[in-house]
Amino acid sequence: MLVQALKAKIHRATVTDSHIEYPGSIGIDAALLEACGIAVYEKVLVVDIDNGARLETYAVPEEANSGKIVILGAAARLVDPGDLIIIMNFGFYTPDELKNHKPKIIVPDEKNRIKEILDI
Repeated sequence: MLVQALKAKIHRATVTDSHIEYPGSIGIDAALLEACGIAVYEKVLVVDIDNGARLETYAVPEEANSGKIVILGAAARLVDPGDLIIIMNFGFYTPDELKNHKPKIIVPDEKNRIKEILDI
């Protein structure tokens, strides 16, 4: 049996832009993706701290160290530029793997640059 658990999280990123006409996804600074181990096109859960909206989509890279977090497609009706969001990514683990698993948690600063890496 596999158990689904948190693999990575970007905690309290600031949305920098949105494009409703895009086919859909979330653009994330490539440096943040790399630091937390989220792959391009991998599924993510996005939670808007400001309004409580939750949505699932997939990650696409923005320019590394640009600080860009861009809501693309229909999700732009749920999340606005300036909102604080949590981006979560989950993986499947065996119970034995889960015993030693620690998710990678990145806390960005107000410009979406890595401020802290949490070890929980």
